[in-house]
Amino acid sequence: MDWDKLRIFHAVAEAGSFTHAGDVLSLSQSAVSRQISALEEALQVPLFHRHARGLILTEQGEQMNRTVREVFAKLAMTEALLTESKEKAAGRLKITTTTDFGTAWLAPRLPRFLTTHPDISITLILEDGDLDLGMREADVAIRMHPPRQPDLVQRHLIDIPMPICASPDYLARHGAPTSPDDLDRHRIVLFGSYHPPSPDINWLAGLGRPNGAKRQSVFEVNSLTSMAEAIEAGLGIGSLPHYMLTDRPGLQKILTEIKSPTVEAYFVYPEELRTSKRVAVFRDFLLSEMPARG
Repeated sequence: MDWDKLRIFHAVAEAGSFTHAGDVLSLSQSAVSRQISALEEALQVPLFHRHARGLILTEQGEQMNRTVREVFAKLAMTEALLTESKEKAAGRLKITTTTDFGTAWLAPRLPRFLTTHPDISITLILEDGDLDLGMREADVAIRMHPPRQPDLVQRHLIDIPMPICASPDYLARHGAPTSPDDLDRHRIVLFGSYHPPSPDINWLAGLGRPNGAKRQSVFEVNSLTSMAEAIEAGLGIGSLPHYMLTDRPGLQKILTEIKSPTVEAYFVYPEELRTSKRVAVFRDFLLSEMPARG
């Protein structure tokens, strides 16, 4: 087994087709297919099931890909550590965070960071699920929950409140609720998804309701940004992370006497990057940008 064939095998396993892997590797589909066939012939085992819609790893292929993924992840980590400048922050930093936090809060602030640190470049991966930092799917993460992996360095950034809000237009047409019970006669906007970005995202549905009963929503969408736009447009009442209200004058806090849940934001990264200059300056930048409240 040579490294080139393993690299191509890994690309095919991740992409699920010769064509897509070829696009990633800048190789033709036929060249990729030949390399995989040669690897299977050398090993005397099939690595993929071929079918009309793409490729599926065989049991042997799954075992091979697990090993190859670990090897390339370790190599990537070693390369990052070897090329890390000891004198200044430089190189590429791969960051992952949730889609809406990355879009609404982080992305608009990154130009300031890159201006201050011109020798750093950034890859931003917006994903509501947790990427595996130990496998080098990203260097660092901003997560909306305490880290679940014990081998990650973590730094608490901020607790983000989730106030209830509505637009002035909606309140003019429907009136403002004065108690949780009043919400039963209002139009409620909720986050609709099997993968919510935080556990309490739909706390408004059960506020003031007995026996865990949930009130119905008029609108659900699996995007906090879309929720904010719908609420700002006068569709109904919803609860949003505080950072989404900062630049939206069309959102007005209501029922402010009610204490809302908070989202715990953490900055996390692998132990191997504890001494990284890039990670350190980005962590310090995040802390300097965090307001007193969400």
